[in-house]
Amino acid sequence: MTRTIGNFVPERLEQALAARGFSAIELAARIGATSTTISRWRNCVQVPSGEMIDRLASELRVSPEWLTRPLQEQISIPYFRGSISQMKADRALLNARAGWLDEVSRQLEMYVDYPDLDIPVKNYKKLSEITDTDIEDAAEECRERWGLKNGPIADVLLLLENAGVIVAREETGTPRIEGLSAWSANGRPIVLLCADKGNAYRSRFDAAHELGHLVLHRYIEDPADAAAHKQIEQQAHRFAGAFLLPSRGFAAEVTSPVSLQGLLFLKRRWGVSVAAMIMRLVALGVIGDSDYLRLIKLRSAKWGNKREPNDDDRDPEQPRLLKRTVDLLSNEGIVTADALPSMLGLSARDVESLLGLPFGLLGLPKADVLELKLKTDLKHMSPDEQVVSGTYSEQTLSNVIDLGAARKS
Repeated sequence: MTRTIGNFVPERLEQALAARGFSAIELAARIGATSTTISRWRNCVQVPSGEMIDRLASELRVSPEWLTRPLQEQISIPYFRGSISQMKADRALLNARAGWLDEVSRQLEMYVDYPDLDIPVKNYKKLSEITDTDIEDAAEECRERWGLKNGPIADVLLLLENAGVIVAREETGTPRIEGLSAWSANGRPIVLLCADKGNAYRSRFDAAHELGHLVLHRYIEDPADAAAHKQIEQQAHRFAGAFLLPSRGFAAEVTSPVSLQGLLFLKRRWGVSVAAMIMRLVALGVIGDSDYLRLIKLRSAKWGNKREPNDDDRDPEQPRLLKRTVDLLSNEGIVTADALPSMLGLSARDVESLLGLPFGLLGLPKADVLELKLKTDLKHMSPDEQVVSGTYSEQTLSNVIDLGAARKS
């Protein structure tokens, strides 16, 4: 007798197909079924047998049980850091992975208290309501709210996580889309950054760009045409420039006449590309159209359009919050790291990628793991005392993401 799974959830199949970038035809070939059968499963006309559930799970790299879990309320329609003309499949892939990030983070949040949400969200309903002055003021409000002065920001991702944002940075195979942001159904923001290009300067700008979407565009509908998408991206770009390069601090350090060499010197200090600094100087009115064209043409002639000197002198910032959550739960004996794939229903590689864990950690044989004992004098210290923390230059935020004590059920 054929074993069937009555509580199969078709939406899980849809989500996994998107996350893996598989078409129905490709999946059918992988599991020895027809595309018509896949379509019937997706449309609730037919339920896959237990054997087919196992085959689906194997090819989609999820657990069979995961395909039977009710789908949680979905994230808001995301804003993508990239052109609206980018491939539909790429956008669907990132949307699905952002949904996984949301679900994973919410499962872990059942055991710990994440930082409180501390983002000054605006109530704009239309893009036309947002002026350049509004954008500058919103960026300045973020800096003041988070105790930043007028100097460079040492770590943008740490700022976002301390403000309650869930952040992941992973290689997605979609280098033409740099990232996305969305809102969870529980009211917590999600940012997924694509690490495929490995450029720390671009990644910092991408993170600030997504913060701009979260602050300015939460209540604005997804742009339906290219013109609206271009406008919403320009607004997020301006916010990122104002947030990373505040007018009172940055402009005072720019020498006149503006030169590529002078900006290259400032690049390392501010953690922003020369190209982005040129755009910021235009926005601030420091340079006009003629100087802008001169600098852009000279930059292209000397360096090309894809890379700049010193791009490799800084490592990309990495999220900490979810990794530290795993460390805390593991240290408290609540959830061990190697139990996470089974608990979350995803492959070890997906769990490592979404949670910022070292690649291969969850696949290591137990014999390869060294047992370490906590020093006696550390057992009596509080978690905060056990953290060696640093501070940002020119800002008051400490280099610690404060997680509430693990909640033991």
